Amino acid sequence: MKRELFELQGTVEEVVFHNDETGFTVFDLVTESEYVTVVGTFSDLAPGEELSLKGSWNTHPTFGRQFRAEWYERKMPSTAAELYKYLASGAVNGIRAKTAQKIIERFGEDSFDVLENYPEKLTQIKGISPQKAEKISKSFKEQFAVRQIMISLERFGLTPLECLQVYKAFGADAYENIRSNPYMLCEDPIDMSFERAELIADDLPEKPDIILRQSAGIIYILKHNLNNGHTCLPRRKIILPATQLLDSSCDDIEAVVDNLIKNKRLISAHIYNEEFLFLPESYYAENGAAQKVEIVLNFPPAGVPTLLKDIERIEQRENIIYDDTQKSAIFQAVEKGLLILTGGPGTGKTTTLNAIIKMFETQGLKVVLTAPTGRAAKRMSEVSGKDATTIHRLLIVDWDKYGKPYFVHNMTNPIDADVLIVDELSMVDVSLFYSLIKALPLGCRLIMVGDSEQLPAVGAGAVLHDLIDSGRLPVVELKKVFRQALKSKIVTNAHDIVNGRLPDLTCKDNDFFFMKRNSNQTVVKTVVDLFSSRLPNAYGYSPLTDIQVLCPSRKGDCGSVSLNKALQAAINPPSPKKAEIAFNGKIFRVGDKVMQTKNNYQLLWKKDGEEGSGIFNGDIGIITSVDDLDSTVTIEFDDERVAVYPFSNLIEVEHAYAITVHKSQGNEFDAVIMPVFSVPSKLCYRNLLYTAVTRAKKMMILVGDEEVVRLMTENNSKTKRYSALKEFLCSENSSYDEQEENI
Repeated sequence: MKRELFELQGTVEEVVFHNDETGFTVFDLVTESEYVTVVGTFSDLAPGEELSLKGSWNTHPTFGRQFRAEWYERKMPSTAAELYKYLASGAVNGIRAKTAQKIIERFGEDSFDVLENYPEKLTQIKGISPQKAEKISKSFKEQFAVRQIMISLERFGLTPLECLQVYKAFGADAYENIRSNPYMLCEDPIDMSFERAELIADDLPEKPDIILRQSAGIIYILKHNLNNGHTCLPRRKIILPATQLLDSSCDDIEAVVDNLIKNKRLISAHIYNEEFLFLPESYYAENGAAQKVEIVLNFPPAGVPTLLKDIERIEQRENIIYDDTQKSAIFQAVEKGLLILTGGPGTGKTTTLNAIIKMFETQGLKVVLTAPTGRAAKRMSEVSGKDATTIHRLLIVDWDKYGKPYFVHNMTNPIDADVLIVDELSMVDVSLFYSLIKALPLGCRLIMVGDSEQLPAVGAGAVLHDLIDSGRLPVVELKKVFRQALKSKIVTNAHDIVNGRLPDLTCKDNDFFFMKRNSNQTVVKTVVDLFSSRLPNAYGYSPLTDIQVLCPSRKGDCGSVSLNKALQAAINPPSPKKAEIAFNGKIFRVGDKVMQTKNNYQLLWKKDGEEGSGIFNGDIGIITSVDDLDSTVTIEFDDERVAVYPFSNLIEVEHAYAITVHKSQGNEFDAVIMPVFSVPSKLCYRNLLYTAVTRAKKMMILVGDEEVVRLMTENNSKTKRYSALKEFLCSENSSYDEQEENI
């Protein structure tokens, strides 16, 4: 649902604040009837300019009533009074208040014409030499040109922030360049979608060169598949989709691909005896990660040899006995400084990891713990008793001059650690993995923990699988399920599932239950009843913090989209006491459980007096306020960060009473409810069911059809992901040029 936008017209009175990097501006505007404070994204403004604005009214808790501008047009000052105010503001170098007054008194409303076209007339004013007149005219023309460029860019349908980014990226020729090639907007640093560039191209009087369109379309296909998890594609799998998308012949597409490779806009590599194509950033991430792993392998840290008596001391102190596989993991972690520790639930990963941490700490080493999500980091901290942080917060996000995020910690500014331990590696994509591993200081130990049987990361790549399958890294897989864990049906059924055995669906007195239902309607009703009343009443579980519905799919009656509506109606119905906002077809209400669906590096948050930025894909929280006046929603996340969202950012938020299994990675919940009815055939596979079951800590309930459970258990097919990390690790010919890296 679109919000109502109000119109406002007036003259800039004073610019209170302007950020050159982001364009964020606060200024006072004089309209016919009032004096207004305006906030928004603008290029340079100066007093005296006339603006037409569209936006919304809100009330800032500190600064009061404001107009939040979302669109604007401007005219240069026209009256003598406006001309004076503009020139006196210092917008034009060489002119201040006294000189501005003299110019206006001498030339009146012709002043701008004189400044632009007849600078020699300025010498009629005492104190302005011919040289100074030329400098003043040059400065004026530059200021005028910038404004005209910004106005012209808006004709392409660009937002004010996009106009600013385009001007910074392409300079004074931005408008003409885009007219000749709108597809340049698809490239870094703008990264506009191919579809939007097509719309701009369709509105141009002259169509761009067809090769420009074909090049952008081919790159679009690779970017689209990057979002599907592929870091690269076989060349043969690009040609046909490109011919269909671009209505071009195979020969034409082949020629354009060759040209893109020649110009290094695509990178070609022969792997698995076939030619694969990469976007440069994907290639540098995978090949660069492989090279950094090689460095860690070839230059192991100088560690103190681990003796059996050292492990025995920990066993005595902790009153525990490690089995041989756990001891092997401890030895390799300390002596080799590089280890992948993997295993299913109940196999002692946490116990082993804690022993490794204690061993490093007895050697006086600084151990840093990290995980991909806030919930995973919080759990890591709880089970280890040590502080843990997300990978993004560890690397620290900042922005470049184009407003693009980058990590502060990198090869030249590594993190401060002797040992880095990464949990939930299965959900780390290759780009984040590369950013992390290249920020390791030389000699830093790296311990990676994950369950290789879980679903791959939402982002591109198959990091954990590729690292293990390469055979280059020390890997310890914990397989023994300990006696205490065997009491849990969640654990035993998870191991049955991963080994292709049907889980026990008959148990009625443990922590794993199956509830047979014969229709979508009865499945939905049962899920809602369990979530809203039965589990809270019987076990004291909170629907918002303890119970999670996990769905194989977003779509269908039993998908997360439909279930969220039913669960919201049951848990958090409309109330006069609860503010809400309708946005993009959804109702967001105070008390709703929600999830961030994409990385947003710019959203600000607060936590216990600490401030930072960045809310990331998969972060779950509760809406604590909806402020119509301020046009904001406040969300408190699981890790106690509090973020204030402008309404426009709600496009990145979904309800999270029910989420997909893919979105649950890295998280654990006391109780999990999973509908298993009418599951699409492409989602009926073992890893998805196993991942869902292993998200449950205390209770797992399947609701639906046992035949679906059987089909999922027996189907061990995995979604094919094209990635090259394994090949680069195994290849003697892989190369990496840091000078060409541009990510």
